[in-house]
Amino acid sequence: MCRLKKALYGLKQAPRAWYTNIDSYLIGLGFTKSEEDAKLYHIVVEGKLLIIVLYVNDLILTGDEPLIRSFKMKDMRLMHYFLDLEIWQGDGELFIS
Repeated sequence: MCRLKKALYGLKQAPRAWYTNIDSYLIGLGFTKSEEDAKLYHIVVEGKLLIIVLYVNDLILTGDEPLIRSFKMKDMRLMHYFLDLEIWQGDGELFIS
């Protein structure tokens, strides 16, 4: 979660301002933005991959667990729904419907 220095919510240009802030922040951390999808970022650290997907003001992280844990953020637990997809995770398995 990123703390914003200015209140952006409620403004007409809020989504663009949010995206500009988070984009420059992730690029500054060394992430590479996908050429195919501007909301997809990835980084490889010591041979381990970390992927971030942005949707409005939500971040979804996937990749090597120690890399994910290195980010200081609020843990919302396992994801169950995303963009009308039902997602269930178990030991070594992932179900998407």
